[in-house]
Amino acid sequence: MKYKHIFFDLDHTLWDFERNSSESLEEIFHKLTLSQYGITSMEHFITSFLKINMALWNDFDQGKLHHTYIRENRFKLVFEELGVECPPNHTEIGELYLLALPDKKHLLEGALDLLNYVTAAGYRLHIITNGFNEIQAKKIASSQIGHFFEHVVTFETANAKKPDPAIFEFALDATKALKHESIMVGDNWVADIMGAKKVGLDTVYLNPAGLKFDESPTYDIRRLEELMYIL
Repeated sequence: MKYKHIFFDLDHTLWDFERNSSESLEEIFHKLTLSQYGITSMEHFITSFLKINMALWNDFDQGKLHHTYIRENRFKLVFEELGVECPPNHTEIGELYLLALPDKKHLLEGALDLLNYVTAAGYRLHIITNGFNEIQAKKIASSQIGHFFEHVVTFETANAKKPDPAIFEFALDATKALKHESIMVGDNWVADIMGAKKVGLDTVYLNPAGLKFDESPTYDIRRLEELMYIL
């Protein structure tokens, strides 16, 4: 076995962020009757949120803004994009979202089969995430995958976020893993792949869209199941 330790990203890599977010947003749309504020399409509301949220988190990964800005402003930005007046309870919408989201349990297709396979094969599994301790712990519990992982490293525990090499070094130190026997699996080119490459880790880029960059990961896959043929 070339590798002993597999480090996984969580959101968009194992935990189906888009599906779980969409379910949470649908519940909020109906619970708060958002149509009363002029949002005529629930689908547009969800699509707009997912786009804006991803852009905000990309800025967070690059150190351009603080996570509190995301929590306080993302729904305000959604209302602006949809061309309707932002209601005074937009922070309440954000709070409801943070309550609903972590309780969702959907994993990406093939995730559970992959985790069972690599665990049975004797790999030691860990998570490196830029998410919050409490929220990520709830996501892991809700999707019932906590027993697969020895360590969950967040930006709060490491006091650093991907792609900062410090979070990867923290994870390697916490798990007593050597770089040459470790591999990072993630969907975010900058945070997961370039971040891991900076510290000398091999990488698996979950790349369903087939995106191309100037550099290459160690492995480039379209679906999680492909990883079972690599490891």
